[in-house]
Amino acid sequence: MKAVFIDIDNTLLDFDAYVSTTMEQGFAHFGLPAYRPEMYHTFTTENNKLWRQIEEGTLTFEELQKIRWSNIFAALGFSFDGPTFERYFREALHESVIPVPGAMDLLQSLSGGALLCVASNGPYEQQLHRLEIGGMRPYFDYFFISERAGAAKPSREFFDYAFRALNGNRPDPILPQETLIIGDSLSSDMAGGLQYGMKTCYYRRSGAPAAPAGVDYTVTDLRQISALF
Repeated sequence: MKAVFIDIDNTLLDFDAYVSTTMEQGFAHFGLPAYRPEMYHTFTTENNKLWRQIEEGTLTFEELQKIRWSNIFAALGFSFDGPTFERYFREALHESVIPVPGAMDLLQSLSGGALLCVASNGPYEQQLHRLEIGGMRPYFDYFFISERAGAAKPSREFFDYAFRALNGNRPDPILPQETLIIGDSLSSDMAGGLQYGMKTCYYRRSGAPAAPAGVDYTVTDLRQISALF
Protein backbone atom coordinates (compact mmCIF):
# COMPACT_ATOMS: atom_id res chain seq x y z
CA MET A 1 0.00 0.00 0.00
CA LYS A 2 1.27 3.47 -0.90
CA ALA A 3 -1.13 5.36 1.37
CA VAL A 4 -3.30 4.46 4.36
CA PHE A 5 -6.38 6.49 5.26
CA ILE A 6 -7.48 6.27 8.92
CA ASP A 7 -10.70 7.45 10.55
CA ILE A 8 -10.52 9.24 13.92
CA ASP A 9 -13.65 8.79 16.03
CA ASN A 10 -14.08 5.26 17.39
CA THR A 11 -11.06 4.16 15.34
CA LEU A 12 -8.16 6.12 16.86
CA LEU A 13 -10.00 8.03 19.60
CA ASP A 14 -12.76 6.49 21.71
CA PHE A 15 -15.78 8.68 21.01
CA ASP A 16 -18.16 6.33 22.85
CA ALA A 17 -16.22 6.61 26.11
CA TYR A 18 -16.09 10.39 25.74
CA VAL A 19 -19.86 10.64 25.22
CA SER A 20 -20.72 8.54 28.26
CA THR A 21 -18.41 10.57 30.50
CA THR A 22 -19.59 13.92 29.14
CA MET A 23 -23.26 13.02 29.43
CA GLU A 24 -22.77 11.98 33.05
CA GLN A 25 -20.81 15.12 33.94
CA GLY A 26 -23.00 17.44 31.87
CA PHE A 27 -26.26 16.19 33.29
CA ALA A 28 -24.92 16.78 36.79
CA HIS A 29 -23.57 20.21 35.83
CA PHE A 30 -26.92 21.41 34.46
CA GLY A 31 -29.05 19.75 37.14
CA LEU A 32 -30.64 17.25 34.76
CA PRO A 33 -31.83 13.79 35.83
CA ALA A 34 -28.92 11.52 36.74
CA TYR A 35 -27.24 9.83 33.80
CA ARG A 36 -27.91 6.13 33.38
CA PRO A 37 -25.89 3.91 31.03
CA GLU A 38 -28.96 3.05 28.94
CA MET A 39 -29.25 6.74 28.01
CA TYR A 40 -26.19 6.28 25.82
CA HIS A 41 -28.32 4.13 23.50
CA THR A 42 -30.67 7.08 23.01
CA PHE A 43 -27.71 9.32 22.14
CA THR A 44 -26.40 6.77 19.65
CA THR A 45 -29.77 6.31 17.98
CA GLU A 46 -30.43 10.04 17.54
CA ASN A 47 -26.83 10.96 16.68
CA ASN A 48 -26.54 8.20 14.08
CA LYS A 49 -29.76 9.33 12.39
CA LEU A 50 -28.27 12.79 11.91
CA TRP A 51 -24.88 11.55 10.74
CA ARG A 52 -26.57 9.32 8.16
CA GLN A 53 -28.25 12.45 6.80
CA ILE A 54 -24.84 14.14 6.62
CA GLU A 55 -23.43 11.11 4.79
CA GLU A 56 -26.38 11.29 2.37
CA GLY A 57 -25.80 15.01 1.82
CA THR A 58 -29.20 16.07 3.19
CA LEU A 59 -27.91 17.74 6.37
CA THR A 60 -24.89 19.91 7.18
CA PHE A 61 -22.73 19.61 10.27
CA GLU A 62 -23.83 23.10 11.30
CA GLU A 63 -27.47 21.98 11.14
CA LEU A 64 -26.65 18.89 13.19
CA GLN A 65 -25.20 21.04 15.95
CA LYS A 66 -28.40 23.08 16.15
CA ILE A 67 -30.74 20.12 16.60
CA ARG A 68 -28.75 17.15 17.96
CA TRP A 69 -29.27 17.63 21.69
CA SER A 70 -32.79 18.97 21.26
CA ASN A 71 -33.65 15.67 19.57
CA ILE A 72 -31.85 13.64 22.24
CA PHE A 73 -33.53 15.46 25.12
CA ALA A 74 -36.93 15.06 23.46
CA ALA A 75 -36.32 11.31 23.15
CA LEU A 76 -35.26 11.18 26.82
CA GLY A 77 -38.26 13.22 27.91
CA PHE A 78 -36.09 16.06 29.28
CA SER A 79 -36.94 19.74 29.08
CA PHE A 80 -33.64 21.54 28.48
CA ASP A 81 -32.13 23.80 25.84
CA GLY A 82 -30.37 21.62 23.28
CA PRO A 83 -28.00 24.28 21.84
CA THR A 84 -26.75 25.10 25.35
CA PHE A 85 -25.80 21.49 25.95
CA GLU A 86 -24.34 21.22 22.45
CA ARG A 87 -21.89 24.03 23.27
CA TYR A 88 -20.90 22.27 26.49
CA PHE A 89 -20.56 18.97 24.63
CA ARG A 90 -18.35 20.38 21.89
CA GLU A 91 -16.13 22.34 24.27
CA ALA A 92 -15.52 19.15 26.24
CA LEU A 93 -14.86 17.18 23.05
CA HIS A 94 -12.22 19.70 21.97
CA GLU A 95 -10.05 18.60 24.90
CA SER A 96 -11.08 14.93 24.92
CA VAL A 97 -8.47 12.35 24.08
CA ILE A 98 -9.25 8.76 25.01
CA PRO A 99 -7.18 6.57 22.65
CA VAL A 100 -8.69 3.35 21.39
CA PRO A 101 -6.57 0.43 22.66
CA GLY A 102 -3.86 -0.30 20.11
CA ALA A 103 -4.17 3.04 18.29
CA MET A 104 -0.64 4.22 19.08
CA ASP A 105 0.73 0.74 18.33
CA LEU A 106 -0.93 0.92 14.92
CA LEU A 107 0.50 4.34 14.09
CA GLN A 108 3.97 3.34 15.26
CA SER A 109 3.88 0.16 13.18
CA LEU A 110 2.84 2.05 10.03
CA SER A 111 5.20 4.98 10.54
CA GLY A 112 7.94 5.24 7.94
CA GLY A 113 6.11 3.09 5.42
CA ALA A 114 3.04 4.15 3.48
CA LEU A 115 1.83 7.74 3.60
CA LEU A 116 -0.59 8.15 6.51
CA CYS A 117 -3.74 10.19 5.95
CA VAL A 118 -6.52 11.20 8.33
CA ALA A 119 -9.98 10.64 6.82
CA SER A 120 -12.57 12.12 9.16
CA ASN A 121 -16.02 13.69 9.16
CA GLY A 122 -16.03 16.64 11.53
CA PRO A 123 -14.65 20.11 12.28
CA TYR A 124 -11.12 20.61 10.94
CA GLU A 125 -9.44 22.46 13.81
CA GLN A 126 -11.14 20.35 16.48
CA GLN A 127 -9.96 17.09 14.95
CA LEU A 128 -6.40 18.37 14.45
CA HIS A 129 -6.30 19.62 18.05
CA ARG A 130 -7.46 16.29 19.44
CA LEU A 131 -4.81 14.43 17.44
CA GLU A 132 -2.20 16.93 18.65
CA ILE A 133 -2.95 16.55 22.36
CA GLY A 134 -3.18 12.80 21.89
CA GLY A 135 0.34 12.69 20.43
CA MET A 136 -0.93 11.29 17.12
CA ARG A 137 -0.67 14.25 14.77
CA PRO A 138 3.06 13.88 13.96
CA TYR A 139 2.44 10.42 12.46
CA PHE A 140 0.27 11.81 9.66
CA ASP A 141 1.28 13.22 6.30
CA TYR A 142 -2.16 14.45 5.21
CA PHE A 143 -5.37 15.52 6.94
CA PHE A 144 -8.57 15.00 4.97
CA ILE A 145 -11.43 16.31 7.13
CA SER A 146 -14.96 16.95 5.88
CA GLU A 147 -15.22 20.58 6.99
CA ARG A 148 -12.18 21.50 4.88
CA ALA A 149 -13.07 19.07 2.07
CA GLY A 150 -16.53 20.55 1.63
CA ALA A 151 -18.00 17.05 1.56
CA ALA A 152 -18.30 14.11 3.94
CA LYS A 153 -17.51 10.43 3.71
CA PRO A 154 -18.77 8.33 1.95
CA SER A 155 -19.33 10.82 -0.88
CA ARG A 156 -17.19 10.62 -3.97
CA GLU A 157 -16.53 14.35 -3.57
CA PHE A 158 -14.72 13.72 -0.27
CA PHE A 159 -12.39 11.18 -1.85
CA ASP A 160 -11.91 13.28 -5.00
CA TYR A 161 -10.70 16.07 -2.71
CA ALA A 162 -8.40 13.69 -0.83
CA PHE A 163 -6.79 12.19 -3.92
CA ARG A 164 -6.31 15.59 -5.56
CA ALA A 165 -4.44 16.75 -2.46
CA LEU A 166 -2.57 13.48 -2.11
CA ASN A 167 -1.32 13.45 -5.67
CA GLY A 168 -0.81 17.19 -6.27
CA ASN A 169 1.98 17.40 -8.82
CA ARG A 170 3.15 13.86 -8.11
CA PRO A 171 4.59 12.52 -11.41
CA ASP A 172 3.37 9.00 -10.61
CA PRO A 173 -0.12 9.44 -9.10
CA ILE A 174 -1.23 7.09 -6.35
CA LEU A 175 -4.25 5.09 -7.47
CA PRO A 176 -7.18 4.17 -5.19
CA GLN A 177 -6.37 0.47 -5.47
CA GLU A 178 -2.93 1.24 -4.05
CA THR A 179 -4.46 2.63 -0.85
CA LEU A 180 -6.22 1.26 2.23
CA ILE A 181 -8.90 2.88 4.39
CA ILE A 182 -9.27 1.83 8.04
CA GLY A 183 -12.39 2.70 9.99
CA ASP A 184 -15.21 1.57 12.24
CA SER A 185 -18.12 2.79 10.10
CA LEU A 186 -19.66 0.58 7.46
CA SER A 187 -21.78 3.44 6.12
CA SER A 188 -18.99 6.02 5.71
CA ASP A 189 -15.52 4.43 5.84
CA MET A 190 -16.20 1.08 4.19
CA ALA A 191 -18.91 2.29 1.80
CA GLY A 192 -16.81 5.25 0.72
CA GLY A 193 -13.66 3.23 0.25
CA LEU A 194 -15.41 0.46 -1.67
CA GLN A 195 -17.17 2.75 -4.09
CA TYR A 196 -13.91 4.60 -4.76
CA GLY A 197 -11.93 1.43 -5.44
CA MET A 198 -9.76 1.50 -2.31
CA LYS A 199 -8.79 -1.50 -0.22
CA THR A 200 -10.85 -1.57 2.96
CA CYS A 201 -10.16 -2.62 6.56
CA TYR A 202 -13.13 -2.67 8.92
CA TYR A 203 -12.39 -2.14 12.60
CA ARG A 204 -15.26 -4.11 14.10
CA ARG A 205 -15.91 -2.84 17.60
CA SER A 206 -17.65 -4.97 20.21
CA GLY A 207 -21.29 -5.49 19.27
CA ALA A 208 -20.91 -4.00 15.79
CA PRO A 209 -22.41 -5.77 12.75
CA ALA A 210 -20.31 -7.95 10.50
CA ALA A 211 -18.83 -6.46 7.35
CA PRO A 212 -20.71 -7.02 4.08
CA ALA A 213 -19.22 -8.86 1.15
CA GLY A 214 -16.54 -6.86 -0.58
CA VAL A 215 -14.74 -5.50 2.49
CA ASP A 216 -11.17 -6.76 2.24
CA TYR A 217 -10.22 -7.13 5.90
CA THR A 218 -11.93 -7.18 9.29
CA VAL A 219 -10.07 -6.75 12.58
CA THR A 220 -11.34 -6.60 16.15
CA ASP A 221 -8.10 -5.12 17.53
CA LEU A 222 -6.11 -2.37 15.82
CA ARG A 223 -2.90 -4.23 16.59
CA GLN A 224 -3.98 -6.93 14.13
CA ILE A 225 -3.59 -4.51 11.22
CA SER A 226 0.22 -4.48 11.14
CA ALA A 227 0.12 -8.13 10.02
CA LEU A 228 -1.55 -7.00 6.78
CA PHE A 229 1.62 -5.18 5.66
